Amino acid sequence: MKLISWNIDSLNAALTSDSARALLSRATLKTVADLKPDVLAIQETKLSAKGPTKKHEEVLGEYFPGYQIVWVSSVEPARKGYAGTMFLYKEEHQPQVTFPKIESPTTMDHEGRMITLEFDHCFVTQVYTPNASDGLKRLADRQIWDQKYAAYLSKLDQIKPVLATGDFNVAHTEIDLANPKSNTRSPGFTIEERDGFTNLLNAGFTDTFRHLHGNVTGAYTWWAQRSRTSKINNTGWRIDYWLVSNRVADQVRVSEMIDSGERQDHTPILMEIDL
Repeated sequence: MKLISWNIDSLNAALTSDSARALLSRATLKTVADLKPDVLAIQETKLSAKGPTKKHEEVLGEYFPGYQIVWVSSVEPARKGYAGTMFLYKEEHQPQVTFPKIESPTTMDHEGRMITLEFDHCFVTQVYTPNASDGLKRLADRQIWDQKYAAYLSKLDQIKPVLATGDFNVAHTEIDLANPKSNTRSPGFTIEERDGFTNLLNAGFTDTFRHLHGNVTGAYTWWAQRSRTSKINNTGWRIDYWLVSNRVADQVRVSEMIDSGERQDHTPILMEIDL
């Protein structure tokens, strides 16, 4: 299986805008489409509760002919046009689709953060993990989320192997971001969030990028848009992951970032696995 994950930061903007950033987004989408993944996971769609419009579906159909689309959006009492996730998968696959709720705090279960596909031999699940937010005002809730999410993956893992991906909103170790010392209390690099990710791995999961590439440095998946030079200077963070159940880790053949050129923010990540 060839699988790709990408936090697109607004599907509507990527598909319908003519801004310079949208053009870069569509160029990246073309790069992804040319790889013909079996499954594409997309986070932060920011779609309405009604999901993709006919225009969105038409454009996606042009890039990904022969794919099925499933999605979940943020709904009340959560904010509108917030978060949201989507899967595209080749029509020859016929997974069972679920939209998990993990009894998370506040409105997190209503923010469209998770979709799971069940195939014959594995689960493929994606997540857009809640950000701890400015001032770490959501950190306590985020810690509960991490615990609930780890329990959910563990439950799946008891049934069949799990391939889990998405924007986990955490740089796990100091080599997963360019400036660890100045970010020790920044959202995404607090001890609490890093411990939450460690606990997730300890529950029986492997970070496939580190499994294949070891302690390589300078490998990131996100560069801040607020800094014009973040990508030029590679002052990034690795916060997007492909995780797999430990028992299939050695079946992973590829786990790497896809070059998104000049586009800042998230870059897509690719995994290939023999199952």
